Amino acid sequence: MPSKPESPSRRVFLRQSLTAVPAVTLLGPGALAAPTAAAAPTAAAADYAPRYFTQPEWDFIKAAVDRLIPSDADGPGAVELGVPEFLDREMEGAYGHGGYWYMQGPFVPDTPPTLGYQLRYTPREFYRAGIAAVDAWCKGQHGKHFAELTPEQRDDVLHQLEKNQIQLKDVPAGMFFSQLLTNTKEGYFSDPMYGGNKQMGSWKLIGFPGARADFADWSEQPGKPYPFGPASIRGDKT
Repeated sequence: MPSKPESPSRRVFLRQSLTAVPAVTLLGPGALAAPTAAAAPTAAAADYAPRYFTQPEWDFIKAAVDRLIPSDADGPGAVELGVPEFLDREMEGAYGHGGYWYMQGPFVPDTPPTLGYQLRYTPREFYRAGIAAVDAWCKGQHGKHFAELTPEQRDDVLHQLEKNQIQLKDVPAGMFFSQLLTNTKEGYFSDPMYGGNKQMGSWKLIGFPGARADFADWSEQPGKPYPFGPASIRGDKT
């Protein structure tokens, strides 16, 4: 656990996010049982070249996830922990190609979210269309692409997307934001073998033991820090 002062609100947010997105599962049934390109060994962030995203898309992804989970005095953010790499790898795997989703019509975009995903796009197509639409909107409103905006302007755009206050071409703004946020959390808390959560940084930040086989005794001691540090699926430890 970090020895420096903690930010309670950040800790609470990240712990709640981990509850919603289990860190040792990934994006749908069977993902760990049959690793795809998304589970390839992680390269250093500075050396990673995107396989699916174009350079403008890659700039958008980095700029967006940096605002969704930014670095602060208490711990690393999404970019530092490799979330962009995680997302790019997933676009080339079964998840990105819609392998876990029912993708036959009819498509009813206005269906309530409780009835599930109702668009014609696979995840990789959804990202491509969504990024292009957001960049086009930003260009029209600010004369710049999303990644070129100030942090404050990017926050404002993301808030408007979240509230579905922006009309995007072919893509529901709120649904695109929700997908981006969900996948960002997944990359932040996933096992490092998938490209994100480098060196188990998010697990160390919140005191999560990771893929250790037995920590039941500690789960019954709320508030007591786990003393051994996290372990990854591959057996890496810190």
